[in-house]
Parts: sequence; structure tokens; C-alpha cells
Amino acid sequence: MPTTLKQCSIEVLRNLLQEGNRTLALDDEARGILRRWMLISRRGGRAEAPPAPAPLSPPPAVSAPVAPQQSPAPAAEVPNTVEGKLDYLRARAEHWRPARTLGTLRSTMVFATGNPHARLMLVGEAPGYEEEQQREPFVGRAGRKLNEILRAMGLRREEVYISNICKFRPSMGEQQGTANRAPTEAEISACLPLVMAEIRAIRPACIVCLGGTAAKGLLGSGASVGSLRGREFFCQGFPVRVTYHPSYLLRNEAISERRRVWEDMLGVMRLLGMPVSAKQQNYFLPS
Repeated sequence: MPTTLKQCSIEVLRNLLQEGNRTLALDDEARGILRRWMLISRRGGRAEAPPAPAPLSPPPAVSAPVAPQQSPAPAAEVPNTVEGKLDYLRARAEHWRPARTLGTLRSTMVFATGNPHARLMLVGEAPGYEEEQQREPFVGRAGRKLNEILRAMGLRREEVYISNICKFRPSMGEQQGTANRAPTEAEISACLPLVMAEIRAIRPACIVCLGGTAAKGLLGSGASVGSLRGREFFCQGFPVRVTYHPSYLLRNEAISERRRVWEDMLGVMRLLGMPVSAKQQNYFLPS
């Protein structure tokens, strides 16, 4: 049976409570949904009111993406350190039943890489052929493009935390070879509790969704990247920005497209309080 928004919300709130959180910022839309659920419960729970569609403007303060009820981290078992929490999640991900039982994902798990104490967390789509071979996200052509973007920001790959919304390479059958595909909603949903637990462990100052698949997972929005970029979102209380996946720049090499991505990253730099030089400000502008 598909997981409902109410079940997903209860699971996320339960995980936050287990980790010691006692407060949570809510916008008016979220309060309205909770109030409606409360009224239904008082009437005997005869029906679950369908949640109102999430408006794209103004952006939500808290998102409730669809996720299975299984939690990757019972409170009594989770180590106290960030490194310990991530090691625990990595071990759980290797045998993560919601993903394994789908039958549509390949067997090699690709977790994450980078600094567990990073202020910037980047979330992509899913492992590709090269990522599966090296068991590290963003090591192929798109990864090299991402490294270039980070260097332009004055950052090294080792300083940030890089993950994917799906921990396994989506399967295309026995003759797949080097071909890749985007994960389905079911595949995103299966892996989402792992990514949400990573976010709670790292507590980044900013999360960047690299592409629409990551935005769909973390924000629950199927809107285009073009309509989401340049706006403020939150996931579990942490600021989120949306930009194009680095592979987009491999297919669209026009200066105007590079500038769009760079404007998004300039916004991230300002959010993080990073200095922006005149040279950086003028990257990819017409001469």
C-alpha cells in the first residue's frame, strides 16, 4: 500500500523527536494540514483528507516528501558522533530492504563522500556507471564538472559533502552496459529515509539539489528546475537551493546556461557567508 503523506510526516517527526529535537518551524500551509488531520482524528478518523497541493510561491518552510515508514536509525542504536552516525547509515544502506526488495535497482550501494562536518551538502540523482565502479558519487564526467564548479567557488571537493537521492544505480536490464536512467518515484522513496538521516546527521548550513530528481525527493516538488532555482526552500529545517545537474552543462554548453548555474552558486556562497570577488561575480557574463 502506498505510503501516505500523513504516515511520512509522522515518521519524519518521530525520527526528529528521537534525536532530541523539540521544536520545528512550520509555515501556514503545514499548520493547516496538521489542523485538518487533527479535526479528522477527533471525528473518529473516518477519512483522511487529501493534502492540499503545495504551492510553489511562497516556498514552503518545511517539506514532507514521500518516504517509506522504515527508519534507518533507531535512536537506541545510533552513535553520538557525526562520523559514527554516517558509518551506521552506510552499513544500514548496504542491506537497505526497501531498496533491495524493489527489484529495479542494481546491487552495488554507493553512499556518499566528503566532509561529515561540511556546511555545504550537495545532493544529486543516482549513481551512474563510473560511480558504481568506484563506489563514490560524482566521479564521472558530471562529477568532474561539479569539481570545476566547486573550484570556481573557492572550495575543494573534500570540503563539502556529496550524496545522491538514490543510493543504487537504477537498472536497465542485463544488457545495460554504461547506460544510465533517472530513478523512479518508488526508487526515490525507497532511499529517501537514508538521505534524510544523512541531513539530520550533518546539519548543513545549505543543501543544494543538483537537478529535478533531487528536488523531487527533498522538496516533494515535480516542478521544473527552471521554476525552482533562485528561490528559498527548506528540508527538515535546513535551507535548500535548487540548480541544474552538472550533466546539464555537458549537454548545454552555452555561456548563458553556465551563467544560470553560476548565479545559483553565487546565491549559495552568499547564504554561506562566503566572500564573492568581482572576478567571481562576473564569471560567464557577456564581454
